[in-house]
Amino acid sequence: MLLNFKQSGLDQNNDRTVILIHGLFGSLENLNVIARALEPNFNVINVDLRNHGRSFKSDDMNYQVMAADVLSLISHLGLENVILVGHSMGGKVAMQVAMLDEQIVDKLVVLDIAPVDYHPRHNTIIAALNDVTQQSPASRNEADKIMSNYIEELGVRQFLLKSLAKNQQGQLQWRFNLSVIEQNYSSIISNIDTPRTCLCDTLFIKGNNSDYILAEHREAIVGAFAKAKAKIIQGAGHWLHAEKPEAVNRSIIDFIQ
Repeated sequence: MLLNFKQSGLDQNNDRTVILIHGLFGSLENLNVIARALEPNFNVINVDLRNHGRSFKSDDMNYQVMAADVLSLISHLGLENVILVGHSMGGKVAMQVAMLDEQIVDKLVVLDIAPVDYHPRHNTIIAALNDVTQQSPASRNEADKIMSNYIEELGVRQFLLKSLAKNQQGQLQWRFNLSVIEQNYSSIISNIDTPRTCLCDTLFIKGNNSDYILAEHREAIVGAFAKAKAKIIQGAGHWLHAEKPEAVNRSIIDFIQ
């Protein structure tokens, strides 16, 4: 099955194609702020990863299968030498694609994630999402009130609510496959498979207020991606592209031009 995707910018015949890959609980709309900046000069493809957005549901969810999904889409569209940009979980998917087929990746941009194992940090969010499912709210406002018992940050709740949509019966439900994400959460916070060193040009962009990329991750990053460069966005946290879009977009464009 093919991933759901949206294409914009220049014609596909243009040899400069950028594939944008969202993070956990997201959808292809999440990186629109990057897509709009790239559209004048690139063929841009936003994807919904499996179990997210309008893509297919599957009980399997790990970096090998998610990367294989992206490679299948690349093959289906007849693309070569693509540029991959991924945020958080999507950054790990992008890194795994490069590990599986380095020849097809021209450049790789990873937003605020490292090729390492992480400790669980979404337990409260998962509890909030499950409570919304159980209470079947009639509106997004009701869902927001339920989640506010768990999540203080309005921006995080607003991000999650973008994936709350009415089904065919008119009931609100999450677009992402929450039960499968919960079952496979240990795989999602695990490292990608790094059987070798990838030599593609790679840029890691970190929000300076984020703890997703730390000094102690440097060895793992350089060991997996020998040509890795780093850029730190001041005044930004993990959602750096939403908090500092101009600085993030400029960093990406400078690197991939």
